[in-house]
Amino acid sequence: MSAPPGAAKRPPPITLTPGSRVRVRSAGPDDQAIESTGTFRGLVSIGGDNIMAIELDGSAGEEKGRIRLVPIPALLAIDILEVAKAEEEKHAEPAQSPGYFR
Repeated sequence: MSAPPGAAKRPPPITLTPGSRVRVRSAGPDDQAIESTGTFRGLVSIGGDNIMAIELDGSAGEEKGRIRLVPIPALLAIDILEVAKAEEEKHAEPAQSPGYFR
């Protein structure tokens, strides 16, 4: 059975997975935004606060490979440039080969 002609297909849910390439704008000093581009490494908890960890790619003149920690309340915008597959999808079950016992 197919969907009615006017029914719109739902887009997949948006997820930010470790390994995704992102551009993050966060609050900085003197009402200036700090732009960080790199690889999302995950969330870190420090003193009960959640913080986003980004491995910088050096495109904005910063040291490539440096980890920038951005507090969640300081986030202004996140652009997801390239989505990485979730770990569960990467490690698919290998085909079982027949063993000694069948």
